[in-house]
Amino acid sequence: MLASVYRSKAKDQMYLYITSKDDFSKVPESLLKIFGQPEFSLQLNLSKREKLARVELSEVKLALEEQGYYLQMPPVIHDNKAN
Repeated sequence: MLASVYRSKAKDQMYLYITSKDDFSKVPESLLKIFGQPEFSLQLNLSKREKLARVELSEVKLALEEQGYYLQMPPVIHDNKAN
């Protein structure tokens, strides 16, 4: 299973995985508006990978199969300051 990965210019560390390069037809228009202009980052063969850096491989594959895209959100940064 191939995935084309795009980075968001609008949101730092947000990535969009789709099944066909430059085919955003399965991605909701409202999501694309928030995501901003997608910038191609890389293409991955998910079948040949055992894991991904920040997301669960199985979650990405399932989303691609079921909805045609996967949105990787930026990491959550916890503020350890006491209020």
